[in-house]
Amino acid sequence: MNPRSSQLQAFDRLLTIMDELRAQCPWDQKQTFETLRPLTIEETYELADAILEGDAREIAKEVGDLMLHLVFYAKIGSEKQQFDIADVINQLCEKLIHRHPHIYGDVVVADEQEVKRNWEQLKLKEGQKGVLAGVPKGLPALVKATRIQEKAAGVGFDWENSTQVWSKVEEEIAEFLSEVKQKNQQKAEEEFGDVLFSLINYARFQGIDPESSLERTNKKFIQRFAHMEASMSAQQRTWSSYTLEELESLWQQAK
Repeated sequence: MNPRSSQLQAFDRLLTIMDELRAQCPWDQKQTFETLRPLTIEETYELADAILEGDAREIAKEVGDLMLHLVFYAKIGSEKQQFDIADVINQLCEKLIHRHPHIYGDVVVADEQEVKRNWEQLKLKEGQKGVLAGVPKGLPALVKATRIQEKAAGVGFDWENSTQVWSKVEEEIAEFLSEVKQKNQQKAEEEFGDVLFSLINYARFQGIDPESSLERTNKKFIQRFAHMEASMSAQQRTWSSYTLEELESLWQQAK
């Protein structure tokens, strides 16, 4: 059996199992778009964690869990006579073909950036109300800022080079520190947001994903902090019994 045949067979098996679960399982029968939504968000974050860990087996497992949710939504849609899995996939295929005229048409592109610009322009022609209209409101702020900047850059609203962006970072930091010095809490918070936004922009110019970068730092801090706690436990001491110098020494050992 060739790979494509086995893939189609596996997908057909999943659709069959989904039909059976929806017909026979009390839990599956009760699920709706709304009840699945928080679970889908959770599964998405679990996939994101597996990707950061670089664990291929875990990535495959989480991709499967997320795929189950997508098939589940399509099943519910078919029951409501709104759409089915064929509608979903065919609509996706048509969109991909339409938005890749450099592959399926006669458009010539120079690089990845031009592909992105064409993609955003095509979305506007398809009726999207604005360049930023496609950024989900519920995204975490860090991810949302990244997507906003990518979309704005996709239509040409961007800096020319990273040197200009870093100058903006320094400008925003200076403005933030000025408000802190003046003890203007509200203004300081606004300027801090500007600092973060400009840093995210600089990261984009350096090819760095801010969300993944910060999450790796979070994981690193948690691991080192746990190492410190293990050292304290081994010494039968508590946090309050350490001086700041001793805590710094434990931190350096953890590194």
